[in-house]
Amino acid sequence: MAIDDLLDEHEQGQRVQDWLRRNGLSILGGVALGIAAIWGWQNWQSSRLNSSAADNARYQAVVDQLASSDLDEAARQVKALESESNGIYVDLAALALVKAQVDAGKVEEAIGVLRELKAEGEFKSLVDQRIARLLIESGKPAEAITTLAAATDATSLEIIGDAHVAGGDADKAREVYARALEGLKDDAPQRGLLETKLSDVGGEVPANDDATA
Repeated sequence: MAIDDLLDEHEQGQRVQDWLRRNGLSILGGVALGIAAIWGWQNWQSSRLNSSAADNARYQAVVDQLASSDLDEAARQVKALESESNGIYVDLAALALVKAQVDAGKVEEAIGVLRELKAEGEFKSLVDQRIARLLIESGKPAEAITTLAAATDATSLEIIGDAHVAGGDADKAREVYARALEGLKDDAPQRGLLETKLSDVGGEVPANDDATA
């Protein structure tokens, strides 16, 4: 399984959507307060724009350092951004750094950056899954299983199964792969690969509805 595409543009886009959902009401609340105090609203808006511009500049600095393959300086820029902001640019900068670290073979450093992300909701699930995959790659399947211990979705269960395979426990892998399949529709894109994994550890692939119709 490829690790290079650690967090792709779709997942980063999902992070943007999550952020807007979390902050939409608070922004609207600020507008409502501004109606009562126009001057205060204008100053609040100006401050917010200035902060966003500063965060964007920090994020661009990280991107520039990564373009020049200076991962150490990029990591310092991410730390600086984290100390000054808690907005979306922090997450995007960290994700860009993680991608570059994985590409450079610095898996342990990438895991550390991912663990420091203040992720929530669906984005947290994606981050935990990536951490678990990297732990498997780095020879730590037990830690990968612990990372996803509370997860019940099919993707996480598949990764747990992969971790059991990496740890030499085919029986556990078979059990978890079967549970993962139960959570997938017959036409799910990942079903074929998951069925192959289940077969490889001696499991019986259940017949889908089309086959039994």
